[in-house]
Amino acid sequence: MPRPTVSLSAERAKRKTTDDVPTRDAPTPGFPTTRLRRNRQTDWSRRLVRENELTTADLIWPVFVAGGRGEREPVESMPGIERLSVDLAVEAAKEARDLRIPALAIFPYTDPSLRSDDAAEAFNPDNLVCRAVRAIKAEVPEVGLVCDVALDPYTSHGHDGLLTGERIDNDSSVEALVRQAINQVEAGCDVVAPSDMMDGRVGAIRQALEGGPHKDVQIMSYAAKYASAFYGPFRDAVGSSSTLKGDKRTYQMDPANSDEALREVEFDIAEGADMIMVKPGMPYLDIVRRVKDRFGMPTFVYQVSGEYAMLSAAIENGWLDRDRVMLESLIGFKRAGADGILTYFAKDAARLLQSA
Repeated sequence: MPRPTVSLSAERAKRKTTDDVPTRDAPTPGFPTTRLRRNRQTDWSRRLVRENELTTADLIWPVFVAGGRGEREPVESMPGIERLSVDLAVEAAKEARDLRIPALAIFPYTDPSLRSDDAAEAFNPDNLVCRAVRAIKAEVPEVGLVCDVALDPYTSHGHDGLLTGERIDNDSSVEALVRQAINQVEAGCDVVAPSDMMDGRVGAIRQALEGGPHKDVQIMSYAAKYASAFYGPFRDAVGSSSTLKGDKRTYQMDPANSDEALREVEFDIAEGADMIMVKPGMPYLDIVRRVKDRFGMPTFVYQVSGEYAMLSAAIENGWLDRDRVMLESLIGFKRAGADGILTYFAKDAARLLQSA
């Protein structure tokens, strides 16, 4: 499907207004008239002048689902993270509700026997994601559910799209992604989140949603998703590490590029995205800031598995204070301009924030 004409004007994006430029009536007086430490000396004062606030409402909790019942399977490369059977995913949703975490993001570990070149399991109305969505919505309807739209958990080759020979075929992949998104929505998903980075997929999904009874379903686009080395533990969790043939650099973004991220985001907004995402997080805080400043859209960031594993390893070795470094990493995303954060620390962070 061809992309629609971008409606956001480059001139408007570049235009400066007086609101964009900080102004001062006079230079700040120097020391000792100004002592910046005055505002830092007590807890109440630090809280009073704090510029950014992290709350449980900023968190989305990624949850990995697997088969079976009453089963937990640790993800070795992500300390403390488990794949959960659907019934335990329901219990996780209840925890999220009690902790006031607004939403879960659901990712499946698909049995290798169900993976295929055409990703047929992605369209199965009784696949893991759909079963989890229906079960959670039946018992915890107030928790939002975000469903990943990408084919890598379902393909035998581990790619997010369909292969023609050794090449990812963009347009046939988009058709498959639309089918996957509609399948998830019909199960009860609240937000579809295309993470595949195929050209035109947001517009195609939006058109399909508008053409049926699902006009109000939100699209959270992974608009600036980089071909990062920080995804390894996630691929272990969903089982695509062993199946991936080659790499994803022909469709995910070059980590060296910044301006290109703005083009990707602008296209996805024009195609109908309600929210956009930058992925990974900490190595791309500059992208979060540029995107938020440029577009003013609801902007999310994913603190990905490699970031989580890196911090967790240092925490387990006693090199970092878990609670402090966890919250500091999350407030960094807020300071960069993020409206929300997908993080594997969500449950623990929410507990800390509620007890503060």
